[in-house]
Amino acid sequence: MQRVRLSDSVEVSRIVYGMWRLGDDPDPAPGKIQAKIEACLDQGITTIDQADIYGGYAAEALFGACLKAAPGLRDRIEIITKCDIVAPVGRYADARVKYYDTSSAHISASIDNSLKSMGIEQIDLFLIHRPDPFMNAEDTGAALDAAVACGKVRAVGVSNFKPHDWTLLQSAMRTPLVTNQIEISLQAHEPFSNGDIAYLQERRIPPMAWSPLGGGALVVGAADTGLLKALARVADRQETDRTAVAIAWLLAHPGLILPVMGTNRLDRIRRFSDALAVEMDRQTWFELYTAALGHEVP
Repeated sequence: MQRVRLSDSVEVSRIVYGMWRLGDDPDPAPGKIQAKIEACLDQGITTIDQADIYGGYAAEALFGACLKAAPGLRDRIEIITKCDIVAPVGRYADARVKYYDTSSAHISASIDNSLKSMGIEQIDLFLIHRPDPFMNAEDTGAALDAAVACGKVRAVGVSNFKPHDWTLLQSAMRTPLVTNQIEISLQAHEPFSNGDIAYLQERRIPPMAWSPLGGGALVVGAADTGLLKALARVADRQETDRTAVAIAWLLAHPGLILPVMGTNRLDRIRRFSDALAVEMDRQTWFELYTAALGHEVP
């Protein structure tokens, strides 16, 4: 599995395991979670993606129980987590409305909560989860700088930011932002044309792709649309499945996209690396892109 260096202190696996569905597992026992992580490690996937809000603010603690039950596991993985979404559930059940909080006080408290919930001493990569229209960039930037300076966080980045959100926050920071986790897939292909990926490419910043399978829409059900038929056609030619082809399409891009794969099914986790065996030349890439657009390129 290819390794990607995001900063002097953080290196991640090319494919990332996302735990946003961890709370949906009817049996999230520590041993079952460990089995999923071990299945990733067997393929060279060492990077785990979390967020404080996952599982109604419960997923980090479930993950922490796994790490506590398997003490040696922490040293074999990199942990990503996020904050700033405040929803009226779990620890924020008394909130009157869902909102974003990028204040320094909230960021600091969220980092401490994440460290405690997961039972770890340091977060490898900490992201601001959503752009906050009420953000004070100086306040937010100072909190992120302080988190790195004190050693609670090794590196920082953002999620779902547009280029103008990125530049605003970065302008108020000493620490470089190292990634932007955005929705990218054959179904959500706009970042290839709206400047989101180009902006990061210009700065040699690898983007992370959440929902790289379109929430499962690219692989579930019969191939009854132009895009699904194209995926099936390429998969048949290479004797693989649509999941592998859809992820290979992202991996082939020169922007060094890092797909964040999320599922609770062990059989699917074990096949994440199938995408690495898919041959994706330029014409095949455009064959799929054309199907995603619904028309040939101009």
